[in-house]
Amino acid sequence: MNSIQGPAIFLAQFMGDTAPFNNLITMAKWAADLGYKGIQVPTNDPALFDLEKAATSQAYCDDIKAQCAAVGISITELSTHLQGQLVAVHPAYDELFDNFAPAHLRGKPKERTEWAIAQLKLAAKASQNLGLKAHATFSGALLWHLVYPWPQRPAGLVEQGFAELAARWLPILDAFDVAGVDVCYEIHPGEDLHDGASFERFLKATNHHPRANILFDPSHFVLQQLDYLAFIDRYHDRIKMFHVKDAEFRPDGRAGVYGGYQDWVDRPGRFRSLGDGQVDFKSIFSKLTQYGYRGWAVLEWECCLKDSAQGAKEGAPFIAAHLINRATRAFDDFAGGSSDTARNRRILGLE
Repeated sequence: MNSIQGPAIFLAQFMGDTAPFNNLITMAKWAADLGYKGIQVPTNDPALFDLEKAATSQAYCDDIKAQCAAVGISITELSTHLQGQLVAVHPAYDELFDNFAPAHLRGKPKERTEWAIAQLKLAAKASQNLGLKAHATFSGALLWHLVYPWPQRPAGLVEQGFAELAARWLPILDAFDVAGVDVCYEIHPGEDLHDGASFERFLKATNHHPRANILFDPSHFVLQQLDYLAFIDRYHDRIKMFHVKDAEFRPDGRAGVYGGYQDWVDRPGRFRSLGDGQVDFKSIFSKLTQYGYRGWAVLEWECCLKDSAQGAKEGAPFIAAHLINRATRAFDDFAGGSSDTARNRRILGLE
């Protein structure tokens, strides 16, 4: 029996204006034809998935689930990556992140934040109506411009930033708690939750809220030169989602982790299609299986070289080949013997 479910695919990088990518059910059929069993659904486009309707109509959710099931697909999770980003935006990024908001909210940061928080609360209810147990999102960032400590940061600044971030997220986390759904923050550069240390700060600021959990994506750790296997050892009890995405890091005499403002194809750290990068997926799947992870393995395709159609086609068999059938018996059972308290005491030399 597989402890990890899959393969599944995140639809965000594939949705578009032409068939089959402009309709959720036709995308589900497309994914099924490629060998996927699940889809992770973005919620920023009502034409693909109507988040407000899903939060208020059980019939809408039941109909979507039934239509997906009819083609052999489960909805694995919903995603509010773009809305989550807008929960916390430093003014330096206002204009750039305005693209994530509806047109009528652009140039109105306060109203944009209120809208984003409302979107997350809708996602909690929609996830509950769909019978889901985990939700994908970003944390947003008030401190990202301070990630490098120059100039020197004033004492208490980081703590204040995380206190404010927690204050914005706590009502959302409580709404997800009522819905019985985990909030899974993708640990990602550009977010205040971008590594283990920053995630721990957020946990402390939210009083270790039980719904504050992790979307594990090893590609972001390769680009930061963070030990993604040790990360699983340390945080496995909070890892509730898994993006299967590859990456590589090729530093040289011109650029390293920061990338020198170069485009993706020229950066030392860049995302790749599955199997084309440096991520040790055999060890990742082994560790997640060891720790009893029972969520989905979801392809997130991002590659600066390979076409998305090829990446999607190759992704399902790649994930399927890494799924582990958890052992149901010990390999040395054949050499075992009966056990009881008296026999054990004799073996220990106590009788």
